[in-house]
Amino acid sequence: MTKEKRLPFDPVAEAARHWQERWPGTERMAAATAIMRAQQIVLARVDAALAEVGLTFARYEALVLLHFSRTGQLPLGKMGLRLQVHPTSVTNAIDRLEAEGLVRRIPSPTDRRTTLAGITPRGREVVERATELVAASGFGLGSLGAADLAALSRVLRRLRKDAGDF
Repeated sequence: MTKEKRLPFDPVAEAARHWQERWPGTERMAAATAIMRAQQIVLARVDAALAEVGLTFARYEALVLLHFSRTGQLPLGKMGLRLQVHPTSVTNAIDRLEAEGLVRRIPSPTDRRTTLAGITPRGREVVERATELVAASGFGLGSLGAADLAALSRVLRRLRKDAGDF
């Protein structure tokens, strides 16, 4: 947010104050609201960095996954599982990446019902540049030090594990 649009108070703390007057569980409500707002902030900063190369975070994630794969190719279904998104989201991301020449669809050599997505040489170039940009942005977490980042990751990992994320 620009300086002139900043609130003179913490809206999460203000919501917690109002919540406490009516219902129990203020700590959980405040933490959940803070997580959701932080996610919006981080995503906006990462998307701003990726805009320079014409990517959204969803498309960047798909490219990175293919880039890191052993062969540069993965079945679309496996991509959805690894990215933890609905198959339609993978299809949409691959459609856009394919239209931009960053990936190509490849029939599976072992299962004709399966389609693979394969990263192109141009896709590898774009993912390298995009990663430089996102890293330079601090992944939207530039104000946090190493200890805070480790603590945040540890706490969120426990939340994700308890939710059955892995």
